[in-house]
Amino acid sequence: MTATNMPPAVSRSEWLAANEALRGREKAHTREGDAIAAARRRLPMTEVDPSTPLVAGGGKVSLIDAFKGRSQLFASYHMWHDGRSAADQCEGCTFFTGQVRELSYLHQRDVTFAVLCQGPYEESDRYRRFMGWDLPWYSVPAESRELLLAGRHFGMKACYLRDGERVYETYWTTGRGVEPMAPSYGILDMTVHGRQETWEDSPQG
Repeated sequence: MTATNMPPAVSRSEWLAANEALRGREKAHTREGDAIAAARRRLPMTEVDPSTPLVAGGGKVSLIDAFKGRSQLFASYHMWHDGRSAADQCEGCTFFTGQVRELSYLHQRDVTFAVLCQGPYEESDRYRRFMGWDLPWYSVPAESRELLLAGRHFGMKACYLRDGERVYETYWTTGRGVEPMAPSYGILDMTVHGRQETWEDSPQG
């Protein structure tokens, strides 16, 4: 590491003052995030066929089965490249799925997390086991894809609400909207070198 890629060194009092100045912006960002989340909770919802077929280890199940008796479902739609090796599967989906480890807190809030994979069950579940992931895993058969995706694509995340035997989609996102699944990004954003990606606004060097 050289001086060209390090921040300037200042006294502790100057350093504290600079941190405090940034803290005000961080707090405003947090409050705006809270306001967006509140607006998200007030979005309208659209009904989805609860009997839409999925494939699990024991064969065909329905979308409502994926709730596992809970009232909410967070579905991570995992892209798949048929016939390709583990190393050639979707890097982004693998990155995000691999960081979802502890599900008990979601369960305590009546939320089930599940992966809905684009690939055939046996092949994609072998990948799940190879990666060491212990989370609910389903394949989305061809006849169910348009019912669930409705013109969108795998890689998205969707939230569902169950009301008795009826199911509604309440929210969906894709692209950078899925970043809350990756705490590594939040940690890296607090470090001096950030995510180390080319698009970032970073000092010269």
